[in-house]
Amino acid sequence: MPMEFDLVPAGTRVEANGDGAGVDVSASATRTFLCTMFISDQVEQESLDVSIFGSPDGVNWPAKPLLKLPQRFYRGETRAVLELALRPEVKFIRAHWDLNRWGRVAPERMFVFGLRLAEVPAMPLRAPAEKVTAA
Repeated sequence: MPMEFDLVPAGTRVEANGDGAGVDVSASATRTFLCTMFISDQVEQESLDVSIFGSPDGVNWPAKPLLKLPQRFYRGETRAVLELALRPEVKFIRAHWDLNRWGRVAPERMFVFGLRLAEVPAMPLRAPAEKVTAA
């Protein structure tokens, strides 16, 4: 059965930069996940940057993310594919978020969002070579 889980549970209110809990993905058959981030609330003049990091042991997390989702400013849904087939050392993944605010007055920075991952069929690792000829 395909894996499906939340790296950030839906409706999570964040007011500071942070990290989600690590999730063991070593049992994944395809190691390919559709990532769906949904922002349900925010204040103006701020942005949300969400990244996914991988670890071989769930304890040591490198400085470079496996995937950076596009920066977002408003409510809505964002999707991206996380492909781990070429990263066999990655056994755990977790989300990291950064909030940025450039407004000078209250309210403080705040987003309400969630990040759900669903295992999908593996993507081809290499495109088939086709010979192109001019007609």
